[in-house]
Amino acid sequence: MKINELEKNLEKEFKKVDEIEYFNSQKVLNAFWECGVNEAHFNATTGYGYSDIGRDKLEEVYSKIFKSEDALVRIQFISGTHAISTALFALLRPGDLLLSITGRPYDTLSSVIGFDNNASSLKSFGINYAEIALVDDDFDVVKIIDYLKNNKVKVIEIQRSRGYSTRKSITINSLENVIKEIRKVDKEVIIMVDNCYCEFVSTKEPTEVGADLCVGSLIKNLGGGIAPNGGYIVGRSDLIKLCSERLNVALAGKEIGPSLGFNKSLYQGLYMAPSSVASSLKTGILASFLLEKLGYVVSPRWNEERSDIVTAITFNDKDTLIKFVQGIQQGSAIDANSLPISSSMPGYSDEIIMASGSFTQGSSIELSCDGPLREPYIAYLQGSLTYSYGKIGILKAIDAIKK
Repeated sequence: MKINELEKNLEKEFKKVDEIEYFNSQKVLNAFWECGVNEAHFNATTGYGYSDIGRDKLEEVYSKIFKSEDALVRIQFISGTHAISTALFALLRPGDLLLSITGRPYDTLSSVIGFDNNASSLKSFGINYAEIALVDDDFDVVKIIDYLKNNKVKVIEIQRSRGYSTRKSITINSLENVIKEIRKVDKEVIIMVDNCYCEFVSTKEPTEVGADLCVGSLIKNLGGGIAPNGGYIVGRSDLIKLCSERLNVALAGKEIGPSLGFNKSLYQGLYMAPSSVASSLKTGILASFLLEKLGYVVSPRWNEERSDIVTAITFNDKDTLIKFVQGIQQGSAIDANSLPISSSMPGYSDEIIMASGSFTQGSSIELSCDGPLREPYIAYLQGSLTYSYGKIGILKAIDAIKK
């Protein structure tokens, strides 16, 4: 059966994606209109970055979109992990307790928290850590409430996306429900959400359902494939102040940090983000549909609700995982003639194989795929700036594993 005929099965799911894209496009445009964005906001600053009206206006736009008190949107954030680390070090003090209620966080946070006794970790500063695993891919509310009643927790960390695990991502409804339950027993605990890969996948963001802070990367969803780097933290103004002083320097905080000519890229990336996220979702739906037909276990399935742009494909075979990732690279625009091989990478305990034929290094809103070389050999597929490019890449990867 031809691909065009198979796609007819996906029309209902694609329509849902289109409706969410339209809603979020309206949300972005409303923020641009209300904040009065104009061409002058594209101007660059250097040095200290004092009086950068474009940077400040962009943070106002982010606050509108996330319905938050304040925002910190900076090119100086190197990655989502960097933004998360900045927030954690800003909020926690020696003797404080950090609690993850989505189990073990993503691999790159291992050294930040101190699982490996890194000398620069939270643990090395005397900050304590505990975690509560999910049950059936949802919060263990009973255990969370019991823990909060018996321990003074300073920060609760919630990772919405699955990372390199087999669990599902956290829906916005599930997040809203657990926050309501937490607030019944502890009104002071800071709830921080790692929102990487999840922005604009639904019609609400974590700060709209009670989260104190929400953190993410600009070379994922909100950069729209245009932002060359950067990250964001949105939420309560007092917490944003602490984060800005951790990123920059005490007292100066948000007042410094030059945009270095990247303001236009950050605005334009945000403008394109609803469309790019929609293309990524459609690419993931197609991948799930085709690979499930070939007998592979995929998560989420093609007709399941999605909370992030990631599709996990379980191969149960190292060689097939490698071939699929290599096929994605061959279907990319950049470095298509390169052959990905597994290797050790900073922040990861296992060897990683990664396909990222992207215009921006490591940009996972562009079509990309990666996975650790450990059982059950799962490939984590994400991104694609347009659905057509995503479809071409998926068909190339499937061809690679068939061969």
